[in-house]
Order: sequence, then C-alpha cells, then structure tokens
Amino acid sequence: MATTPYFFAPAGHGLVPALLAILALAGCASTPSVEPGAAAPSTTSANPTPAGATPATLDAVENSQKFARWVAEFSATARTAGIDEATLHIAFDNARFLPRVIESDRAQPEFTRTPWDYLDTAVSALRVTRGQDKLLQLRQQIDPIAVRYGVPTEVLLAIWGMESSYGSFVGDLPTIDALATLGFEGRREAWARNQLLVALKILQSHDIVRVQMVGSWAGAMGQTQFLPSVFLAYAVDADGDGRRDIWGSVPDVMASTANFLVGSGWQAGQPWGAEVRLPPGFDYARTDADVRQPTAAWVGAGVQAMDGTVLPSFADGSILLPAGARGPAFLVGSNFRTILRYNNSTSYALGVHLLAQRLAGGPAIQAAWPRDLHALTSDQMLALQTALNARGFDSGTPNGKMGPATQRGIRRYQRSLDLPTDGYPTLDLLQRLQ
Repeated sequence: MATTPYFFAPAGHGLVPALLAILALAGCASTPSVEPGAAAPSTTSANPTPAGATPATLDAVENSQKFARWVAEFSATARTAGIDEATLHIAFDNARFLPRVIESDRAQPEFTRTPWDYLDTAVSALRVTRGQDKLLQLRQQIDPIAVRYGVPTEVLLAIWGMESSYGSFVGDLPTIDALATLGFEGRREAWARNQLLVALKILQSHDIVRVQMVGSWAGAMGQTQFLPSVFLAYAVDADGDGRRDIWGSVPDVMASTANFLVGSGWQAGQPWGAEVRLPPGFDYARTDADVRQPTAAWVGAGVQAMDGTVLPSFADGSILLPAGARGPAFLVGSNFRTILRYNNSTSYALGVHLLAQRLAGGPAIQAAWPRDLHALTSDQMLALQTALNARGFDSGTPNGKMGPATQRGIRRYQRSLDLPTDGYPTLDLLQRLQ
C-alpha cells in the first residue's frame, strides 16, 4: 500500500537549520558527533517537555535531531570532497527524513513472482502498443543515437518502457532526501553515503535542479532510473543544451542508456538470443548461465530454433530455462548478459529483449508457460533450503531467497530422484523433502 512520507518539519521550513538552531539554544556549545542510530547525548534541557507531548511525538523529535546532526556531519565530509557551500545549502537546507524510504528498504516480499507473471506485465499488449506509438513518434530522434552507439532503437525503447513506462513515471521522491535517509538509517550506510556525495556533484554541475532531481526510494533517478554513480559515468548531453537531463530530454535519455550498455559490453550487430526447442533426453543440468559454449556445440547437442530458422552464432551461448523443464527455453548470448548489468534479473533481461523483439515486429514466446505452478513464498523457500541442507544437498545458508547455491542443491536432489535436473523450485519438491 502506498504511504505518504511523514515530514518532521512543516512545508517550506528548513529542517536542518531549524533543528541546529534549537540545539544551540538548548545550551550546546558545539554539535557533538553522533553515529547514525546512536542514542542522543543525555543533557538537561533548558526547555521543558511540552505539556501533552506523546511518546510518538518525542521519538519523532529525537529522530529529527539525530538526522539533523547526521546531515551536518555529512556536509563536513562533502566539503572536503569539493562540494561548495551553495550546493550544500540547496541540498540540505530543507532536507527531510523519509520514513517511507526505510519502510521500502526493509520490506521483504512474501512471494517471488513467476517469470510468466512478470512477463505478462513487462511485455503486455498495452506496453507493446504504447512502445510502437513512441517508435513512430520519436524514430527520427532515436535512430541516429542507435546508429552512433550500435544499440537498436527497439532495445533502447524497451528499456525506457521497462524503467519508466516510456517516461510517464520517474518516481516521486527527492533523490537527496532518499539517499540521506538511507545513509542515516539504512542497511547500506557506506553505499548510500557514496551515492549521496555523487548526487551532490550532479547538483553542483547544474545538470538538474534539486526540485526536479527525483526518482525511486533507492536513489534511482529519471527516465533511465540511473543511480547517481551511473549517471556520473554514463549520462550524455545528446541534445546539446549543456545539461545531461535524463528526467526531461528524450535524446539524453536514449544516448545515456546506449552509452551505459556499450560501457557494459554491448556488441553491435549481435542478437540477444532466440527461443529454442530442446531434444528428448537433454541434460538439463547444463541449462545454466555459467555453462557457455558456441552455438555450433548446442546445435550438435540437438538444440533447434523454435521457429525453425538458423540460430544466432554465439561464441559463448547459454541455455536458460526461466520456468524449469516444463517452460520455454532460450539460447542467449553476450548482449543478454549485458542487460543484466542494468538489472541483475533474468526475468528483467528477458522482458527487455522480448519487448524489443515485439516492437520490431517479431513474435511472442511460442512455448507455453507452466501456469499451474505457483511461486514459493519466502517461508516455503526457507523451508526448502533448510530441508535440502538437512538431507545433505548443500544449498548454502537458508535465507528464503532463490540463488545459485539453492539451484545447485535442487539439481543434486533432483538427480538423486532421477528427475529432470532443471534446478527449479516447486511445491512438489518441497513436499517430497518434507
């Protein structure tokens, strides 16, 4: 359920300066160093507690004071890194702690979506239609960028569609506030502090103004959903206005996306892959992203294109089964792996390429998904991992999340039962283990 951020200062009033002034009036000769999350120093306040103050109100005030001190300390660090006073005032005079960010950071989804459920949304008929409309409207702007970088227009549009629904929603949280909140109270303090410092450098470069520097709770920004560090390394001013504007400029969005892909290993002219048909008796243990060999070797093992055409020529192709032995199979190459640098999810990478394929007039997936299967809950996955370990099929430390170690453990267990070793977690496997 969507939540509204709880702001510790009225709109239009700077939280940090106001709180620092209050602390000074309370008799503090200097602002002490307080680690994020540490208890506030015990002092005798010159101001009595307001009558009728509730514990929740007092907690909010105390947390606000800690956040203000943290911002002041971080500002000192930023100064030594070359951030000027004007930028610090713009960034932090009205800095706000956003509880919504912490709630999102700590939230753990109960269910993992199945690949077909994810792709039903990622490559929906509406998204394909909207993408084709955008292609007609913007091809003259995007095609020259695609040629310059060697990344097909349809791939750039597909990422744009996946990341921000073709620019219609870029997130609504101020990036500075989100990263400051994560740096103050998040699980990855060092990471968030580094991203916040880079965000300040972006403000200082005048690529964007603070009020327009918005994105997700995790600090991903603009129509490309770049983290600040990615922006600094790959954002491009393609329209020549002197700013790298991934929030409002379509040429900048497309060129920045293409520049990132090229920097991540994109091979011009190389297809992403193809849907394939596996022969009877195929060794499913070889359907792993780490098992790579030339297309000719896969063809020699009986792998064929689903549509009967010639398979793409890869030097290091892999066979993937996103839904196990009962679902579609794909031969993928290096450009598929490049998309994983954008978002390290097989379903995401498959969504980008399948959407690009549809935008280019290509077919949808032909094989049927095993829609009778259901994704395991995190508790069920934890039980599966625990049971595998107890039976001697090492799946790593149980954490309720599917990963390479769990997949290896499942494959070993499947092999012991003479089942297809696809490594796919199912309720049937869990019930067998129990």
